[in-house]
Amino acid sequence: MDITTLTETPPWEWPEDAADHLMAALRNEDLDESQRLLAAELAGEVSVINDGLAETLLAIGMAPKAPELLRLRALYSLGPAIEYGDIEGFEEPDEVPISEKTFHGLLRGLHDVYRDTGLSDALRRSALETSVHAPQDWHPETIRQAFMSDDDAWKLTAVFCMGFVHGFKDQILEALGSQDEDIHHEAVIAAGNWELDEAWNHIAGLVTGRETDKYLLLAAMEAVAAIRPHEAVEILTPHLDSEDEDIADMAQEAISMAQGQMDEDETEMNEDDSLFPK
Repeated sequence: MDITTLTETPPWEWPEDAADHLMAALRNEDLDESQRLLAAELAGEVSVINDGLAETLLAIGMAPKAPELLRLRALYSLGPAIEYGDIEGFEEPDEVPISEKTFHGLLRGLHDVYRDTGLSDALRRSALETSVHAPQDWHPETIRQAFMSDDDAWKLTAVFCMGFVHGFKDQILEALGSQDEDIHHEAVIAAGNWELDEAWNHIAGLVTGRETDKYLLLAAMEAVAAIRPHEAVEILTPHLDSEDEDIADMAQEAISMAQGQMDEDETEMNEDDSLFPK
């Protein structure tokens, strides 16, 4: 099977033996590196990853002789499965793509990669960024140190991680003022993830501004829907008529998110009122 064909269909429509073919490609050191990179990327799909693929990805990420790009891709591909395990838990093992044992093994391995100062900064950053999909006790101080770094790459990693690890409101708000476009972008995402109301004026301004870069605009549109759903619909609506399909689609998606949150809030209010009948 040519794994390239998997890119032509959605992951949930892949054949049952897709994981086996991806495993074979990952383990074949004679295979062209571009094919192994593709295999590492596809192996991270939640619909296909399993204990064997996850452990193989981690092994590649930790393999000194493997090409660095492949190691990076392998580590990053572990993120979705780790996040899934962290959110869903393991009370119903059949509902989670990896076992609890593998989940904890991945987190230990990623921590080991981060702590190995003999590795490249890129590999250590990738381990940190992947591991925060399931926040751990060692993350907060590590993120603080990265944010205080003079290296913009480490600072960018820190702000990305703040979108997953609680307790960095002040740093996120500070990062919203960064002149670095990537740091600014990650700060917008983090502010939306934590629904930081203090970030509303800044992010709403990005949505209504005419000069906002598309990459940043898309993130801002999603963030405003999370922060103030009732006000977000009004400023998102004009983007429904955008000639850019990506922007119009995101506007519709963000409006749907906002309306869903409003419906949920209304339901909760009605339930609260029912506890105190007049």
